[in-house]
Parts: sequence; C-alpha cells; structure tokens
Amino acid sequence: MKQFASLFRSVDETTKTTNKINALVAYFEKANHQDKLWLIALFTGKRPKGLIKNSLLKEWIIELNNIPYWLFEQSYHIVGDLAETIALLSPKTEQSSSYSLTEVIQKIIALKKEPDETKKGYVLNQWSSMTKDEVFVFNKLITGGFRIGISQKTITKALAKHLKIEENTIAHRLMGNWDPSTTSFDELLLSENSADNDSRPYPFYLAYALEQEPEEIGNTEDWIAEKKWDGIRGQIIIRNNELYVWSRGEELVTDKFPEFKELIGVIPNGTVLDGEIIGYKQNAPLGFNKLQKRIARKNITKQILEDVPVKMIVYDVLEFVNKDRREQPLIGRKKILKLIFQNYTSNKLILSRKINFKTWSDLKTIRAKSRELHCEGIMLKKKNSIYQVGRKKGDWWKWKIEPLVIDAVLIYAMRGHGRRANLYTDYTFAVWDNEKLVTFCKAYSGLTDVELKEIDKFIKKNTIERFGPVRSVKPLLVFEIAFEGIAKSSRHKSGIAVRFPRINRQRLDKKAKEANTIQDLHDMLTVYGG
Repeated sequence: MKQFASLFRSVDETTKTTNKINALVAYFEKANHQDKLWLIALFTGKRPKGLIKNSLLKEWIIELNNIPYWLFEQSYHIVGDLAETIALLSPKTEQSSSYSLTEVIQKIIALKKEPDETKKGYVLNQWSSMTKDEVFVFNKLITGGFRIGISQKTITKALAKHLKIEENTIAHRLMGNWDPSTTSFDELLLSENSADNDSRPYPFYLAYALEQEPEEIGNTEDWIAEKKWDGIRGQIIIRNNELYVWSRGEELVTDKFPEFKELIGVIPNGTVLDGEIIGYKQNAPLGFNKLQKRIARKNITKQILEDVPVKMIVYDVLEFVNKDRREQPLIGRKKILKLIFQNYTSNKLILSRKINFKTWSDLKTIRAKSRELHCEGIMLKKKNSIYQVGRKKGDWWKWKIEPLVIDAVLIYAMRGHGRRANLYTDYTFAVWDNEKLVTFCKAYSGLTDVELKEIDKFIKKNTIERFGPVRSVKPLLVFEIAFEGIAKSSRHKSGIAVRFPRINRQRLDKKAKEANTIQDLHDMLTVYGG
C-alpha cells in the first residue's frame, strides 16, 4: 500500500503525461506482478464496485471523532471528496501499512458478504494503522469511487515502456473481459496469446472534433465523408461460431442485443465489424432516448424488441478471415466491407454509405441538413488512414452540427468537487411556464474560472433557501444553454429531456423575464425531438 499510495500522490500532483508515465514505470519496476495487475485493473475501470456503503463509512468516522452529523456534512462539502474527508479525520500515524495492494483488495472483496460489524472492525483497524495518504487510497478502494487523471492510453504507454512491447499490442491485450482475480500478469501481457480469447475486441479508434474550417485539412479528394450517427459505438465479433458485442466503453453487451445472434452463419467466422448501434424502425433511425431506455432495462423483453429494434450501421472492418486488417488503408478496408455486404446479406446490418461531394461548400450544405437526415453531422476520414488506437489528430474528424440553444434562468446551485469544492459550480436551470419557472436541465461546464468565481459570489449573496448542499437563488441570471438533442421525458417536471447540456454563455443582455418558455421547448421538440 505504501508504494501504491506514493504512486497515487505522484500522478495526482502533476498534469504532465510524461511525469505520469515515468511514475507508473517506476512503480512497475518495483511492484510484484499481482500488484501491477490490480493497478492496471483499477486504472482501466475494472475496479471492484461499491464494496462498503458510503453511509456506513460516514457513520463510523463520525462516531470515531464524536462530532455531529451536520459538521461532518459541512466539512465534506467543503473538501469535496468523501475519501479525503475521512482521511483528514482518521487517527494520525506515521506507521505504513504492512499489506500489499493485492492483499488489501482481496480482503475488501472477501468482506462484501460479511455483517456490518465485521466490516467496521476491519475498516477502523486500517484507518488507525495507515498514513493519511494510504487511508485516502484505501477509502477510494472501499467506496468503489476510484478515479484518477490517468487515461488507458497513459497506462498503455507506461506498460509498453516497462515491458518493451509495442503500444498497439499492449492496448489490444488490455481489451476484453479479463478479471484480475482469475488472470495473471503473465497471462494477460507476457504470453504470445496472453489470455487471448474469441471474445476480445480491438481498441477503438476515435475522432477529434473539427474546430477549423474543413478547407484547412486539405483537398476534398483525399477524404471520405459519412453521416455521424447518434447511437452506441460498438464492435460485433464473430469467431468460432460465437458472437460478441462490445461497446466503446469496453462493456460486453451481447445480451442487450439478442437480434445480432442471427449473424452467426451469415457473416463468416473471423470477422470484426466496427459501427454504430442505433434504434431503427420503419426504415428510419429512432431517437437516442429510445435506445437509451432499452439498454437501461435489465431484461430485454419481447415488447422491447418490438418497440425499439436495433441495427448496426457498419463503417469499418477490423478483422476478416481471422486476419487483422487495421494496418490496411481505409479505402482497402472499405473494399472488404463492400465484399462482405455483397456476399452476406442481413437486415441487422446497414453499410455506411459515403457522401458524394465535390467541394467543401457542397458538404457544408449537406451538413446543415443533418437533423433532417436523422444524424449528428458528418465524419471525415482520410482515404489512406490506418485504424489507430485511441484519439489521434489528423486522419479522422467529427464535424457535428451546431447545437440547439435555449435561454434559461439559474434557480439552484450546488458546490462542485475537487478543485471546485469551495465554489458553487453545479447549476439547475429553468424556463417559464406562464408566471412560474420550471426546471428542465442541470449543467456545470462551459464557463471560465473567472466567470465561475463571479457567479459564486452572486449565489452566496442571493441565496433564498438551503436544502442540504443545494441553494435556491434569486432568479435573476440568464444563461444560454446548448444541447445536442431533445426528447419527451416523464421523469422531468418540464416533460422534456435534453442531451449533453452545457453552458454556452451568460446572457448579460437579458433579464430573467426574457428567458425562453416551456412552449419554446415543446416547439423545438416538435421539430427536432425523438
């Protein structure tokens, strides 16, 4: 734990990727293989989930310090992180834990089914026998809230440097449904077919948002343009007469999409397709909100399959006849896709068609009609591009349409987290319904640090009521809220749900009474809603 806590502090105190990589390599050089494996799991999202309830941890630390609940809650809201708050209140000791990272995690997992008193005894003992840094990371482990500013790409680079293996090879070996409790470090990363299995996907290649004019990226003849669909990015894998479906978030979602099972025997073995899974009915895409409702269900019933059938719009092939095709140029991979669709027909797959255009001006005109075409904009891909790992600039761009916007009034605020823990930065916005304000979304991104500090001052001076961590404020400030999509919702007071809301700007030129109305939102829903 001492080594792990030291690493955590090192990477948490720097924003430079090189420093993070060097700290990780130093850890890998010293740690045993099992500790390395658990570190990889923790930093790539395979951490144990919620092993001990936060409410119990609060109860135990409050009892240990003999302080009132309200004081702990106020402290927690100021600090902004439960694990750190408990670490600050834990008994002070310079003694380091004698347990390894693996031993601590295995013990925590074993405690999951034990009674609360047994859990309490173990946790209190650890709090009193670890340094503050160790208690902090220990708390992160037991709450399942282990998050740190290290991307999987950074882990991949550090492992490649440590093991002297190509980054692409490491990235591929880290993919899939491996479990640190049942897989060894050697099996995962050092064997030639290290823990490889038929279900393993490839790392996804991601596009950057196009922020410059398209003319700046080169000649039109060097690029392929396709519609950008609003669904779930996924890979369909068919190997040895078995089918697997993976989401971009490295989640195995085969059971969520039983329709694709019929592809076995239709698409040849040794094929991996990359594309967008969308709700699709009556020859048209369904809104993302309908697909989201479907994937949120634990059980996929016959009724759900009828209400929200799905298809994959396929735009790339990563493997064909058991051969990795990622190093082939895009135009070569497109030829393979064309061959697949000519020889193997299925109504569950749709081949992504390129958009015909001669000039960038032509494409701008087409992009402007994206919502009418049921898409989010345009994808631009260089014809000779290979399929890379992660997000890279230069070869793939997403050129999304301009967002929908609405002017809304700030009515509630909460403190942020981390470095924003002392500022009110999480906001709830409302629009007018006659003489009444009705909430319709929350947003917390889009403003500069200077703007956030000014708004924080306003909130503290204009608070009407307090509801725990939430403050109700005088409805005076108007903001332009941008969002990607709009849909009906029975869960919101407004009857409206918006997708990816963020703050575009503060409307200093508008008074609260000039903000938009609920009718404006419903009119927008009629035109653009799903």
